[in-house]
Amino acid sequence: MIRIGIGYDVHCLKDGLELWIGGIKIESEKGVVAHSDGDTLIHAICDALLGAAALHDIGYHFPDNDARYKNIDSKILLKKVIDMIAEKNYSVVNIDSTVCLQQPKIKPFIGEMQKCLANIMNIDIDNVSIKATTTEQLGFVGREEGIAAYVVVLIEKIIN
Repeated sequence: MIRIGIGYDVHCLKDGLELWIGGIKIESEKGVVAHSDGDTLIHAICDALLGAAALHDIGYHFPDNDARYKNIDSKILLKKVIDMIAEKNYSVVNIDSTVCLQQPKIKPFIGEMQKCLANIMNIDIDNVSIKATTTEQLGFVGREEGIAAYVVVLIEKIIN
């Protein structure tokens, strides 16, 4: 059996904070305002995986009012989500994602992000697609007020 999940996440950008995308720290004047490290891409992946496995959403499992998750590395959250879907006998087939960010350009970091995410999810790097786009100066992304990520995942039931 295969299942599809969709994830979406958005975070506000502010001067002087760190910017983490896809498990990689990216040098930038602006970073993400968040309870955790604010890795928008990983958060959207988590939501897509949890949704595909009918396991609620990231906020249900890792609420932003829980001190245990204050400044947590989102790679840890993704690993926990992978473990959760594995408990239901699912594995990741592939991920297709789009990161919407005006600045900085993330194209030079996509290969490193793919490698990082593939390692956490224990899948082939060719099964992790990350695309980057701007919004042509339109909306909150275009005004450099925020970052958004869209993710679609395919998971399959492991038959024992």
